[in-house]
Amino acid sequence: MALHAIKHILARYSHFIWSVLQPLGGWGLFLAAILDAAAFAVPVDLAFAGYVYGHPYKIWIYVLAAAAGSALGCLVPYGIGRGGGELVLLNHIDRHRFERIRDRFEKQEFFAIMVPAMLPPPTPLKLFLLAAGVFEMRPYLFLLSVFAGRVVRFLVLGFLVVRFGPGIVDMVTAVMAHHLVWVIVAFAVLIALGVSRMILKSARSAKEEPRQPA
Repeated sequence: MALHAIKHILARYSHFIWSVLQPLGGWGLFLAAILDAAAFAVPVDLAFAGYVYGHPYKIWIYVLAAAAGSALGCLVPYGIGRGGGELVLLNHIDRHRFERIRDRFEKQEFFAIMVPAMLPPPTPLKLFLLAAGVFEMRPYLFLLSVFAGRVVRFLVLGFLVVRFGPGIVDMVTAVMAHHLVWVIVAFAVLIALGVSRMILKSARSAKEEPRQPA
């Protein structure tokens, strides 16, 4: 009963926030993305889907507005992690997982944030945002990685909405809820293949460059 009441309150809160922001158009989506990323529940995906479905020719405006707002809002959990240190992160995860996340940041901090930022809920993005602050990721690199991941995410979602309609949001969320691990693995494989292709292409170009005469 209490859980149902909480859900009802959150739904009414989200509806109220969006009723205030919706008349602002792209700016409303930008502000909604800031609030949602900063930990205030706002249905950004549904709002984004509605805008894109109604005005598909403006998809790039909505993608950039949602991605930029999300990146700025993510500075809130990032700042909490940076100010609170290890204790903040260890309140949410055990020591073993803490070490695994730290190793990931040491190897490739940009993709450690970009990949989770690409994925829809229930990906635990806030956990990685806190970790970025705890491990003192450079702010400009943090913003760039979140923005890049969000651009990919909203662009893919936008094209799916244009093709299949706004109902695709619920479908994607359901798939993520039941197959989160496999979706993450698939994204990781795709990124690894893309990076490998870039490296091979660069190496091939370097070999093909004509040698300068002595």
